[in-house]
Amino acid sequence: MKRSVSLFVIFGLIASIVTGQSLLNSSGQNSTGLLYSTDRAVLEAGDPRSDLPCTVVHDKAVLGFDLKFHGRFDVAVPLKELTGSENLLTILFRVTPEEKPDEPSYFVQRVQVPDIAEDAKGEVYIQGSFDMGEGKYHVDWLMRDRAERVCSDYWDVEASLSKRERDVALMIPPATVTATEIEQFRDEPPIQRNPDAGLNVKMVVNFAPQNARSAALQPMDLSALVSILRTISRDPRIGKFSIVAFNMQEQKVLYRKEMAERIDFPAIGKAVTEIKLGTVDLGRLGEKNSDTRFLANLIRSELQTGEAPPDAVIFAGPKAMLNQNIAQDDLREVGSLNFPVFYMNYNLSPHVVPWRDAISHAVKHFRGIEYTISQPRDLWYAVSEMVSHVTKTRVAQRTQPQETQ
Repeated sequence: MKRSVSLFVIFGLIASIVTGQSLLNSSGQNSTGLLYSTDRAVLEAGDPRSDLPCTVVHDKAVLGFDLKFHGRFDVAVPLKELTGSENLLTILFRVTPEEKPDEPSYFVQRVQVPDIAEDAKGEVYIQGSFDMGEGKYHVDWLMRDRAERVCSDYWDVEASLSKRERDVALMIPPATVTATEIEQFRDEPPIQRNPDAGLNVKMVVNFAPQNARSAALQPMDLSALVSILRTISRDPRIGKFSIVAFNMQEQKVLYRKEMAERIDFPAIGKAVTEIKLGTVDLGRLGEKNSDTRFLANLIRSELQTGEAPPDAVIFAGPKAMLNQNIAQDDLREVGSLNFPVFYMNYNLSPHVVPWRDAISHAVKHFRGIEYTISQPRDLWYAVSEMVSHVTKTRVAQRTQPQETQ
């Protein structure tokens, strides 16, 4: 077992559960020695079993904003099959690349089931996932309870880029399987920076859900916003990062860091956890258009950079649809800019909300460039084009005085 698999458990009629993870520390043929002989026999048999009644649904591989392919399965078990004293569900499966049949990856997850009443109705729903690079894979899957009843299934999954995505650089090599990362704000590994480039960029990110009425920042939205930061941070042409994280609903700056050589993702994650959507600041209830004033002040403060301007300012986040946009007079106070401005608008359904938002109107005033990020390939191409544009702009600014002389 290289790593444990990402597993999410939902008990519709159970208030709480405890899940425990374990993993085997090797892969390939040597891993079989760490398996029970009965489990190994089930995986090798290839015949679906239903001693323990369950329904397994497996989806096709999906490319995420983290530029990894995700394979997922959903399992449903009738609650009546788990009644009585505490039970234990053990899920074990292996994923084998077609190109490397001798290098399977093994995953295990143990789910502790609390006491369930005899007359309980409904189902237990379990979701699991693993990550992979391009290629074809075979999955051998089983789940057993403490009574050694087994449910097993087997399927093939293929991860492939479309013709439009061929230039996208994935984060996992072909024919490779890894565990799904649970921690969104883990540290990035060191990047070998290009010393001749050394761009200095400022990123102003609105950590907010796409649905402004949502009482929580949804995992999908959070993953996309973090992926935007990670994709930018991985470009070797950038040497300095200034980060401003804010939340439009709370009208609050959550985190700020100036001129750092790397992005401190754990620190941003800690700040983002303090977001309390669904609550109302009584002090703002009587203030008309307080959200517009907050955004106007934020944009002015981040664009009026003084003597050490960045090479670019990048706004990112979902649409900020306010009752009133920032007044042009307020934007004129910023003055002229000698660096480009960009807006990476995270919008999964651009056909549903095609209108410009308050940030878009402000970026347009500064003759900035807006990118709509609806799919992973949008993020890849946007960052590539944006950094190339910033590089060319800085080169042009540095050579222009020499040409004038």
